[in-house]
Amino acid sequence: MNTSHLFDFLSELTQHNDREWFQAHKAIYDQLRQDFEAAVGRWLKQLAADNPSLAGLEPKKCIFRIYRDVRFSKVKVPYKTHFSAYFSAGGKAGNGPGYYVQLGPNGQTLLAGGLYEPEKEQLARIRQEIDYNGEVLHTLLDAPDFRKYFNGVGGDKLKKAPAGYPTDHPDIELLKHKSFVVTHHVPDATARQLDLDTYVPAAFRAMRPFCDYLQEAIDA
Repeated sequence: MNTSHLFDFLSELTQHNDREWFQAHKAIYDQLRQDFEAAVGRWLKQLAADNPSLAGLEPKKCIFRIYRDVRFSKVKVPYKTHFSAYFSAGGKAGNGPGYYVQLGPNGQTLLAGGLYEPEKEQLARIRQEIDYNGEVLHTLLDAPDFRKYFNGVGGDKLKKAPAGYPTDHPDIELLKHKSFVVTHHVPDATARQLDLDTYVPAAFRAMRPFCDYLQEAIDA
């Protein structure tokens, strides 16, 4: 996949985000989408080799549409200005921990993963695991391979301690999380030059212990 060609197209789309321009350049979009789907298939194959829950998952089930849902949005432009995919059991519709890739100009390129807005029971189980085995989470967050790409846990947090946990708990800041995600941003100039078939799977491998920790907590 030629990332520079993708970024050039998306940069123009940013300037001409309307149906008339998009339809006039639909053939270019279709080719870029095909190239992206092929890349997603290659990344998925590498992920599935170590993660049986992803085996048999089709790339199309992982890729998000470029068309925006503007029904409840104040921003009415019809198209996203990035390409993206989510890898989890169930594809983009999965409700468990997974891996997210987003490619786009103007600082939109990132690799992320974990669990965004977990269900109530999932959140309770993750907090319980942190309470019981927080040192395991700290160890994997401090691992050199992980730190190469990611710097701590992100996501929305409570302002106060969650119910049932003391304010002086040693892991209170982790317990406050309502989402558990890690994110690696890639500058445009770097993204245009990267060998994504090497870089994306490497970042996901570094992230896997974090996703496994969340999944094991949910399954406990």
